[in-house]
Amino acid sequence: MFFSIALLIIVVVTSLRFAPREKAEDAHIHGAGQIGLLAAIALFGVDYFTSFYYATGEMMSALHPYGLEHNAYITGAVIAFTNLVFGALYMYSLGPFNEGGGSYTASMRYLAPTLSLLVAITLIEDYVLTIVVSALSGGDQLLSILNAYGAHWIWHFVLGAVLAAVTWYLTIRGRGESARVVFTLIGTFVFLTVIMAIGLVIANLKGVPPEPAESIKVASLGQAILHMLTASMKGMVALTGLEAVSNAVQFFINQAVSFVKWGKKHMPHLQSLWNFYSGKSGVGRFVQTSFLFYGGLTTLFLTFFSLRFSVFDGTLGRTLIGNLAFIGFSQIPGGVILFWAYQILAVLMLAAASMTAFQDAQATEWRDVAIGEIPEIIIYRDPRGTFTRSVTITFIAAVLIMLLVRGRTSVAIPFYGVGVFLPIMMMGLAVRKHILEHSTGTVRTWGARAAIFAAVLAGIVFIGQIVGKWEEGGWIRLLTFTTLFISAHLVLLSPIGYRDPKQIHRIVREKARVQGAMASIVEWQSLKMQEYRYSLLLGLARFYELFGVRRPMRYEPPAVAGDYDHALHVDHPEAPSLLEQYLDHPEPRLGGAPKETEHKEE
Repeated sequence: MFFSIALLIIVVVTSLRFAPREKAEDAHIHGAGQIGLLAAIALFGVDYFTSFYYATGEMMSALHPYGLEHNAYITGAVIAFTNLVFGALYMYSLGPFNEGGGSYTASMRYLAPTLSLLVAITLIEDYVLTIVVSALSGGDQLLSILNAYGAHWIWHFVLGAVLAAVTWYLTIRGRGESARVVFTLIGTFVFLTVIMAIGLVIANLKGVPPEPAESIKVASLGQAILHMLTASMKGMVALTGLEAVSNAVQFFINQAVSFVKWGKKHMPHLQSLWNFYSGKSGVGRFVQTSFLFYGGLTTLFLTFFSLRFSVFDGTLGRTLIGNLAFIGFSQIPGGVILFWAYQILAVLMLAAASMTAFQDAQATEWRDVAIGEIPEIIIYRDPRGTFTRSVTITFIAAVLIMLLVRGRTSVAIPFYGVGVFLPIMMMGLAVRKHILEHSTGTVRTWGARAAIFAAVLAGIVFIGQIVGKWEEGGWIRLLTFTTLFISAHLVLLSPIGYRDPKQIHRIVREKARVQGAMASIVEWQSLKMQEYRYSLLLGLARFYELFGVRRPMRYEPPAVAGDYDHALHVDHPEAPSLLEQYLDHPEPRLGGAPKETEHKEE
């Protein structure tokens, strides 16, 4: 008992010791809310780290009832391959799209405003569902500790709502504090998982018997293939983190991490590698590198021991991870303490996974306000750099969905993870066009082929997600896609969607307090979206004229967005905003500006 308690204390203290701390002086250098590598791993890696707790369990639940669990290695290989392909795509994309926005920015730059708008609404929907699934899964793990995994739905809902509320509170307090808490949880998770793995190996060597086999349903060959497809799709749920990092790279500190600085100095022959991992793109690539292998390795690890001990979600009233943790920690003196700690940690980490969604929801929604997709009142950024109104609205939407699905994670999961493959497909198409325009020779040929392969694979997985989850309600995502897409256009075409250059400048530079290249990108996107809006209104007017109804245009033609590179001032980054020409500048007074007699308050 004392051994486990001492081990747990050492693990927590060590994790806390290495957790990032936001220094006051950094706020003046990097800006409010700007984070480094460790904080980025915490806030944007926690989503896929916590897929450890539910992804393999969901995959096995699709196979085990039909006696197909031994095929889990095949579905696991599919998951590992897709992680590798999509991870490589997004690591490359942080080069040309290194100012944030993810596929939202990429599709606007290289594809079409229509597709960019589709990506925007899809991401918002997926971020909300990430909070739903993460919080409800945390509640499941908490009930699993008490062997009450199948308790009344109201308990699942209440626990999920409470956990989401905790992460909402941490998020609005700022990224620095959130990152320190989450990094401590991740560090503790890594240490305890290693200890659990050692315990599972010991249990295997000692010959601990598996749980009694359960009765299975008979499945035809066609049904077996469908169930394996479903298993692959259910285990492939943590890829939202790829888009999350690409979307929110604007929040990363634009400097090389210490390890890269050391490498440049002592191993200059690897200069291309160090350049790849330098700056804010490098910070994002460090986080995304984990995506290449984490999903495949953890799925393989959990699948092996799930089959070895014949435990799955629901066995003995626990989740798959709950059962494996009980077996593994039981091999260690006082292991019951570690088992309880690990389960409680699962609850906290799954709740913390919501922070990734909260961070990216605010990173996306302020852009949606600028382009005319969301009312301007949503924009408010507090001194700590958090868009608190966006976070609060996202939280409320998530709780409402938890209530609609009656607190059941298995009902929410079919809707989660579906939409993200649409943005991944758009990113692949945008990267292909970028390579074709900026590369030559072999790099151009094979780079374009790799990008289109990733895009096609994402499209296949997107369709597979809907088909594989069809009977559980996956078809509803088709309805929500259509409804949101139409609604987004109705909002854009309404007076709410109108943005003139002065309003765009005020939203971006004054309300959102964004400067530099990111501000220029969003200003350019907003002008492009207003051009798209005007073309739609013009098309509607011409359509009505076919029936003899003439509707004069209410607004003058919008300001021309122009070329992307010109708007971004690639050659002259110190150049002013492209909206500067539309702003009112006060006439200079005779005698110069009036003198100040006292200091202004902050």
